[in-house]
Amino acid sequence: MFDLSAPPPETISNHKTRWFEFRRADVWGFVVQTTLRSAVSFEGVGLHSGKPACLTLRPASAEHGIWFKRTDISLGDTLIPARWDVVEQSPLCTRIINKAGVSVSTIEHVMAALAGCGIHNALVEIDGPEVPILDGSSQPFVSGILARGVREQYAPIRALEILKPVEVRTPNGWARLDPADRLVIDFHIDFADEAIGEQEMALDMANGAFVRELCDSRTFCRKADVDMMHANGLALGGTLENAVVVDGADVLSPGGFRHADEAVRHKMLDALGDLALAGAPILGRYTGFRAGHAMTNTLLHALFATPGAFRMTVCDPETAARLPGSGVERHEIPAVA
Repeated sequence: MFDLSAPPPETISNHKTRWFEFRRADVWGFVVQTTLRSAVSFEGVGLHSGKPACLTLRPASAEHGIWFKRTDISLGDTLIPARWDVVEQSPLCTRIINKAGVSVSTIEHVMAALAGCGIHNALVEIDGPEVPILDGSSQPFVSGILARGVREQYAPIRALEILKPVEVRTPNGWARLDPADRLVIDFHIDFADEAIGEQEMALDMANGAFVRELCDSRTFCRKADVDMMHANGLALGGTLENAVVVDGADVLSPGGFRHADEAVRHKMLDALGDLALAGAPILGRYTGFRAGHAMTNTLLHALFATPGAFRMTVCDPETAARLPGSGVERHEIPAVA
């Protein structure tokens, strides 16, 4: 899909620009960045704060990247880059904070949606400190993005190519990036609750796989953990409709799981959102064993601190076809109750 309404460079006529719109990948040798065609808004409550929140995704210029803006703050620096080095690590969600102390938390689901739909540039406006949880998955964000459509821009897509293995470990799990010619996410979880148990899944993220296979998988938690979080003033916006709650062998949320392995699929969704904070699509294999938000962020820190572990590459059509977001079709969004 090509956007013939985008403003052309001043040195090229409208007629010639239209020709280039159709031929640029062949002539220039690279595939271009994208943004949304128009703004789309989402309203809900924050999972942990329980407070109402409105988030709006707006188009942004080429090379802008993904930035968050707090619209409820009128003075000082209200912009926060969606970047690995401004993450304040937490085991429960991904929170970014700027030098002025302005923050936004629980960004992983909207970041996964942007990455999974192949959006490189966007301004994320939000009127509070936490992204609305919606149904606990990325599906509402994906539906909104693809309903608005994608507009191509005059700048090449650059991908972060993994050149050698990088790994981080804790006593409870580990995460690793290995060289690969596309993004593959391989995740293993192991929970005592029989309703979840041990699950593993690996998925090539190209050709719309995120939209088809992962975007509707919801956040999940154990009832014992919910009780503990409530006692500590957390998960105040959590309900049985925006999270899958399990208690031993029982699934307390109405309708049960959307997938038998919804738990590991959601972990993979989270991982895509957290990896998107690298600032560019990743060409490599991510493996997580009982990993979470903090560990994935620690892995990105290790990656950027390791000499020779990566390089940035301009994406030709063959490479771009292997990125998350390639081949996305709106009709492939899973229908949810």
